[in-house]
Order: sequence, then structure tokens, then C-alpha cells
Amino acid sequence: MPDEARGPKVVVVMPAYNAGRTLRMTYEELPKDAVSLVILVDDGSTDATLDVARQLGLEIFVHNRNYGYGANQKTCYTEALRAGADVVVMVHPDYQYDPALVPRIIEPLVRGEADVVLGSRLKEGSALQQGMPWWKYVANRFLTGLENRVFGLRLSEYHTGYRAFRREVLETVNFGANSDGFVFDQEIVAQAVAARFRIAEIAVPTRYFPEASSASFLASSVYGLRILAVCFWYLLHKHGLRRSRRFDSLRARYTRLS
Repeated sequence: MPDEARGPKVVVVMPAYNAGRTLRMTYEELPKDAVSLVILVDDGSTDATLDVARQLGLEIFVHNRNYGYGANQKTCYTEALRAGADVVVMVHPDYQYDPALVPRIIEPLVRGEADVVLGSRLKEGSALQQGMPWWKYVANRFLTGLENRVFGLRLSEYHTGYRAFRREVLETVNFGANSDGFVFDQEIVAQAVAARFRIAEIAVPTRYFPEASSASFLASSVYGLRILAVCFWYLLHKHGLRRSRRFDSLRARYTRLS
């Protein structure tokens, strides 16, 4: 349990792959008074990511090759829990999301108003004016509408890489069973919904520039199809037509086995 006097232990995790050009900018804008520890997991980078991370004095974990974005998050969350985190915030080291907003994204968790908080690019303002490609915007709107219907929520966006979790969420959902690819982001949201955790969102601006991560049209299309599959299997699980261990909480599984 967090110490009431000092507040929760907030651990920022950075899933990194070839983020050498933007890592320092991202780290320097983190509000250090709100963060207890920064963990970087390098997923087989071939640039200067590790050199910069060492210069910054980050807690570093290294994959021996590029296993994928989802695999990177699995290591991020596992190591954050092992470090005693009460709250875990994922901040992409590509400087696309504003790292200075960490206090805002954790506020609903600290106040006990939510269990998961997503930083939405579409809650306020225009993502198109900020540089989001039009085809990505259209796909985002379609998938978000579908996911809201499937999950029974009213979020403005599900496809953000800026997220915060209470420790209990990561201890409960079976994130280790998720994909090693980009659809991990949607799987863990579906798991949080299945476990009946409260999900909130805040508005965050975003930046689109050459050094920032951006999936190609083909990769985004494959990602969209995989999200449809997640929704399909979630609905089958929810209605008892086909149980999936991905959507069973770890605590529920342990209870059944004991």
C-alpha cells in the first residue's frame, strides 16, 4: 500500500526502440518531483538509445533483440511492479506525447477516481491540426466508436500510448498472455474492462515530426484488423460463448485453482 505521508510511488516506464534522438528531450521534461523512478526497456535498438539512457542515469533493461512493442511493455510493467510501483505511467520516449503532463494523468488515480487513465489526443482540439494523418484519424474514429459499443464506454480514444495504471490493475489482468505487437495496447484495455476497472481519460496534445514513432499505412491496417479480433474474442468471452484466459483476471484464476 502507498505511504499516505509521501504519496504513491510513481514509476514512469519508457518502452524504447531507436529513440536516441528524442529520449533526452522526453526525460528532461518529466516533472521529477512527481516521479519516483524512470525505467527504460530497450527493445534491441541499433542507435544511441542505450548510450543516452546511461548518461541520464535511468534504470535500464535490455532485450537482446527486437521482440516488439507489446513484449517491451510486458517487461516495463513487470519491472515496475518489482520496483514497488503504486502507479505506473507509460511515456513513449519519442517525444510525441507531452511528458510534463504526468501529474495530470495520475491525478484521477491518486484521488481514487479511476484505475486506468488514458491520455487522449482527441478529447479536445483537433488531432488533424496537430499533424495526425487523415487516414489515421478516420480509422481512429471508426475503431473508437466500435470499441465504445463493445466495452460499454464513452471514451474519445483508445489508441493512445500515454497511459497510467494503478498497481492493482497490472497485478490483476493477465497482460503476459497478450500479443508482443502493437495490439497489446487494446488487449490490456479489454482486460481492464473485463475485470471491471474504472477507466478515465485526460486531453493531451501530441506532436508529429520525423523522429516521432508513426506506423505505416500497411502496419496500421493490420493493427486495425487485430483490434477487430480483440473485440470479437472479448464479446465471446463476455457472453460465455468462448472463455479466454486473456480476459480472466489472475486473481480469479488463482481462486479457482486453490
